[in-house]
Amino acid sequence: MAEKNYRSFTGLTEFYYKVHGEDVQVVKDPERIKYLQEISVSKDQDIEKAYGDNQVAEMAVANGTIEVEAGFHKLPLEDRVALFGLEKSESGIVSVGNDTPPYVAVMFAKTMEDGSREYVGLPKGLFTFPELEGNTKEDGVEFSSDSTSAEFMQAPVKGFEEEKAMLIGHDAKGANVMKDAIWEAVFGQSAESSNPTEGTPEAELGA
Repeated sequence: MAEKNYRSFTGLTEFYYKVHGEDVQVVKDPERIKYLQEISVSKDQDIEKAYGDNQVAEMAVANGTIEVEAGFHKLPLEDRVALFGLEKSESGIVSVGNDTPPYVAVMFAKTMEDGSREYVGLPKGLFTFPELEGNTKEDGVEFSSDSTSAEFMQAPVKGFEEEKAMLIGHDAKGANVMKDAIWEAVFGQSAESSNPTEGTPEAELGA
């Protein structure tokens, strides 16, 4: 049996999203949002119980959606337009109304100090418009941050008979096996055609 990896996660990187379909805001290739600060991913589950003879006769798990809370150093306006389904006028004004966010797919990486990474893929979900917050500048400088939340549902995923809501895979330092496999599963295209490996000249040029 292979030795288990007990190294703790110490960082986050490589947050990408792609809008489903072409009827809202077109994102032809997965779009990178830099400077992901924090993210929490939780699976909504409830244990239902049936009783008889004054005791629990049977238990079953009721599965809900995958809930995501993400915080960024800055969420660029272009990404807010795409994620929240906002409308942009010909003069460049972005409007907020009774907007319908598009379905999106998401992928990000949790990093470890030995250079290995665990990739998380979320095939289909919706982001909701966040609160707008700000503080006046005082004696010192305090950097603001942007946060948003989303819910992801089950969707067909290549390689699995039943629909899935989240994919997870681990790559050792320098490897991209799980990254490439999850990328293709959630975005429907190969990683090589749309996402240069971080650290290469191509990746730095597109940063």
